[in-house]
Amino acid sequence: MYIPKNYQTTDRAEIVAFMQRHSFATIITAKEQMPIATHLPFVVTEHDDDTVRLVSHFARANPQWQQVAAHPVLVVFSEPHAYISPTHYDHEQSVPTWNYFAVHAYGHGRLITDAADTFQVLETTINTYEASYRQQWEQLPAEFKTKMAKGIVAFEITVTELQAQKKMSQNKSAAEQQRIIHTLAASEYGAARDLAHYMQQNQL
Repeated sequence: MYIPKNYQTTDRAEIVAFMQRHSFATIITAKEQMPIATHLPFVVTEHDDDTVRLVSHFARANPQWQQVAAHPVLVVFSEPHAYISPTHYDHEQSVPTWNYFAVHAYGHGRLITDAADTFQVLETTINTYEASYRQQWEQLPAEFKTKMAKGIVAFEITVTELQAQKKMSQNKSAAEQQRIIHTLAASEYGAARDLAHYMQQNQL
């Protein structure tokens, strides 16, 4: 990812927290020089061996799962973002732009083929996104759950490199940034309000 120096962030704790909060991401692989992408929810975890791992699953009918273990993969986390109007700036000779927080996670994947481990992925995903659903899940017939599990391919990616960019109007004055934050915080769109939060954090 092209990252201008003043937009680069290397704070790993901040990057991982961002990935965990905005965990619906895009996994990109390549087959015969043709990029392939799928949008998936990920469970993002840090481990004692200082690695970051990403866990998710494909529908078995999606052939992209066949590429995960064969080549390096890229997972893109790209929320929140918002249009920034030049009306916030002090100078008339200004142009619109877009502010955003984005992370590119590169890594090596492995397929999870053991049935028990596949169920573990499903249950970890439930615990991450809706823990209260776990009780209902436990009561579902084993035959139904087994059939569902056979329809997916779970996988894990060990991250080898994290690249992160926070474009938060760092090249603008404090007054201009405050005007932008005020507008974003009042937006009807959740992504814009989230971006206002990150801009405020970036000023601290």
